[in-house]
Amino acid sequence: MLIKNITLIDENYDVIKDTNIVIEGKKISYIGKEIPENYNGYIYDGRNKVATTGFINTHCHVPMTLLRGYGEGLPLDRWLGEKIWPFESFLTDEDCYYGSLLGISEMFKSGVVSFNDMYFNLEGILKAVYETGIKANLSYGYADIEGRKDYFNGNAYKETKMLNEYIKNINTDRIRADVSIHAVYTSCEDSVKKISEYCNNTDMNMHIHLSETELEIKECKRRFGVTPVEYFLNCGTFKSNTIAAHCVYLEGDDFDILRENNVTVAHCPSSNLKLGSGIAPLKSMLEHDINVTIGTDGAASNNNLNMIEEINLAALLHKGVNKDPLFLSTKEVMKIASLNAAKAQGRNDCGAIKVGNRADIVIYDFDRPHMQPVHDVLANLIYSAQSDDICLTIIDGDIVYKDGIFTNIDMEKVCYNINRIKKEKLKMVTK
Repeated sequence: MLIKNITLIDENYDVIKDTNIVIEGKKISYIGKEIPENYNGYIYDGRNKVATTGFINTHCHVPMTLLRGYGEGLPLDRWLGEKIWPFESFLTDEDCYYGSLLGISEMFKSGVVSFNDMYFNLEGILKAVYETGIKANLSYGYADIEGRKDYFNGNAYKETKMLNEYIKNINTDRIRADVSIHAVYTSCEDSVKKISEYCNNTDMNMHIHLSETELEIKECKRRFGVTPVEYFLNCGTFKSNTIAAHCVYLEGDDFDILRENNVTVAHCPSSNLKLGSGIAPLKSMLEHDINVTIGTDGAASNNNLNMIEEINLAALLHKGVNKDPLFLSTKEVMKIASLNAAKAQGRNDCGAIKVGNRADIVIYDFDRPHMQPVHDVLANLIYSAQSDDICLTIIDGDIVYKDGIFTNIDMEKVCYNINRIKKEKLKMVTK
């Protein structure tokens, strides 16, 4: 595939105008002003368009599209206990398959090429990921507050093992298995230590919720005498490559612990605002050289998986909170949403458009009223762009979305089944 005469955001987030990109197989093989001689493959006209690397959504519960708008107006503890967990208890693999297809379609439309997910019924999510062509790090969100469960005889271990066997059998690096501990408030110390030790002896990453609410901090100190960050450190969790979602409340040595243990923070501003949890101290994180990324969280607490919207909010929110219009340059925001996230997932040939990297490319149409004029290409991308401006999403060299059409998703079938599932589950919950 040849993308011709396009404006490109390169690996340093510099703007390169009127250039050409050649994709061979899964990778970018050429970038330059001259078109390779005797090229006879598919040619895409890039005039009035801009190519960027794809975004990576580092914290998501993708089947929660099924709960979009359900359980509104409650704080996190009541939202989970009274609404979310009762509804989720009735979900099947098939339900999570259709919920995942719906969520993946949202992500394709907003430039996402890979995501980190924490959920259950992984077989359904895995099927959706495989069929659509998206990249994903999948994990089963293990919860056991009273130590009554045995991780190694339960669904979390069983489904994690299934994921690894599947990945090995089809020989793919597009899908990866991670280990997940839901949170300090849904786990017992003995289980966390055993699961952490298990993860540490593999090449899998760890995915957790961390320091999301004031109540979480208060209860952790009451139970264990330390902050949640210190708790997971003491349990050995951070010996694995860890993505920690939220980190709204950090104090004392928390920042140094996260940096020294190479923990990545998945910043989820929409969810934290909507649930009234607060605003994460992003400036302090970056000043401590913590690897920060962006996640949408689930559609029940956002209520969408629109990464363009999430990135825009993150960029604006922290300028206002810190009363500093110079905080978070457009280059920094792009890096946080792409290269930082690829690093966190363990995908070293992703996160930037350069020769030899995976061809994960998103193309925007700048021939739109709200994208004109163009004084600053990156400013238009961060502050002006909408998901409808994306006209092409490419993952590993394959077109998965083009001009409103999903290559591998039957949206009519998905929407029919989503609404069928909603009606079925609401009857079960209200019985």
